[in-house]
This record gives sequence, structure tokens and C-alpha cells, in this order.
Amino acid sequence: MKRVLVICGATATGKSALAVKCAKLLNSCVVSADSQLIYRGLNIGTAKPTREEMCGIRHEMIDIVPPDARFSVSDFRDAALLPIENELNAGRTPVICGGTGFYINSLLFDYSYGSAPADGAVRAKYEKLCAEKGGEYVYSLLCEADRASAEKIHKNDIKRVIRALEILEVSGIKKSELNDGFKPRFDYVAVALSFERQRLYRRIDERVDKMFKDGLVEEVKALMSAGIDENCQSMQAIGYKEVIQGLKNGDSQCTMRDIIKRNTRHYAKRQITFFKKLPGIVWMDADEASPENILKLLNC
Repeated sequence: MKRVLVICGATATGKSALAVKCAKLLNSCVVSADSQLIYRGLNIGTAKPTREEMCGIRHEMIDIVPPDARFSVSDFRDAALLPIENELNAGRTPVICGGTGFYINSLLFDYSYGSAPADGAVRAKYEKLCAEKGGEYVYSLLCEADRASAEKIHKNDIKRVIRALEILEVSGIKKSELNDGFKPRFDYVAVALSFERQRLYRRIDERVDKMFKDGLVEEVKALMSAGIDENCQSMQAIGYKEVIQGLKNGDSQCTMRDIIKRNTRHYAKRQITFFKKLPGIVWMDADEASPENILKLLNC
């Protein structure tokens, strides 16, 4: 039976380390499902696993594009399915690990990717065009790109017009072609790690403190010096956008750090809400989630 293992949950719950241990027992690989680990050069702010932390286990979908690249959910799906299929065809169980729910869903379910993630930069671009050139101009862009969707949306409903353009740009799929549904592509076991909320927040705070100690600000400065524009998709990640704004405002590192901690806590809440909707999800206390217990779920 072709089956994949998914280790997911909020940030700072220890997903990566547990995935490595499971992959080692399964003699398999880890397929990263993190929307920021795909970028080369973004190491500290993404808590990218080091070579030592990978423990000799092959990791896919890490450091695959430059930091100025645009990368949609459909781009991720197309690239990540290949190593997954290779592992399955070899009789092994790949371990999908990450906190980007849309990425995980794109792998587990065979459907037109309607639930495209929000992209603040893309949305802001069209909102700016609307302010500068008017709503009718933005609507004309939708007419050119996706006539069927444009015919179902009133030109004055600018919020829905922009959302349709955003879906197309982020996912590469026209809104009119969407056919959402949970039709599993593989048999899977999905485990979400959790901590008591206040303990999770303490772990987030500790992780952010370590990022600054390890040189997050210097990493951001180096990226900007290399010509990476602040409007690039990669620079919208939590940690990077706050440092960029802090440098522009002349904020102290203490202020930047506090803002990143707050935004990361909010992000963790959204992750938990998202994964609660994943069919068949098994929640485990992170302290008790041993690879042996998880592999029992796979009937190994």
C-alpha cells in the first residue's frame, strides 16, 4: 500500500527533528513542506535545519530557488511530487514535514488548488493599481486573464476581482477552473505536534531570541546588499519583513524582536486552526510523540 507520513503543526514544535528520526527508521527521506525553506540564503530567519540536524537524511525541497524567485503552490506541488513518487515506487514511506498547510494539502489531495494562500504582496500590487488606474482597469486585467471568472464577478466588487487575480498569480490556476475537494492522492498518516499554548509561546520566544543571537539582522542586510528587493516574495516571511521595516524606521533590535515574536504567535494560531481541518489528523503532545509511537500508526 502506498502511504506517506506527514509531520505537521505550528512553528517551534520540533517537527523537523522528529521527521528526521522517523525517516531514519523508515530508511526514507524528508520532503519539506515549508514555504520559506525553498529559498537559498534564507537560513537563520527560517530556522532552516543544518547539515548536522539533518543527520545524514536526504531532505527534498530545501534551497531549491534563489531568494528573488516567485514560487506558487502549484510550483511546489509539481516539484515535490517527484521525490514522493520515487520513494513510494521504491517501497519506502516518505516523510512530509512542515507547517505550510497549503503546501501539504497540495501534495495529499488531487484537486484544483482553489484554496490558494493569501499573498499580501500580490494583493497590495493590485490594490495599488486600483488606486492609481481605477477599478475598471484592474477588472480588465481579470477579463484578459480569466474571462469566465470575470463574467461571474461584478466589476465594482473589487475585493473579489483582486482575489481572483491573486489566486491565478499565486497558484497558477484560474479561479474558474477550481474544483475543490478532499480527494486523497495517497493513503497517509498525518500527525500534528502540539504544546500547551503558553509553553508554545515560550518556545517561539526562545527561537526568535536565538535567531537574533545567530545574526538575523546581518542575514537580512546581506540579502538586501545582494540586490534582493524588499518586495520579493521571500522577503514577506515573518522575521525578514519586520527586520526590513525596523531598519527603515531605525528601530532597535529589541523592538524588531518583540514584533517578530508577536507575529509568530499569531501565525502559530493560524497554523493550528488550519491543521484542525485536515481529515484524519492525529494530534500528539510534542513531548510524547516518539518516532516509535508514530510508526505504530503506519502499522510498521
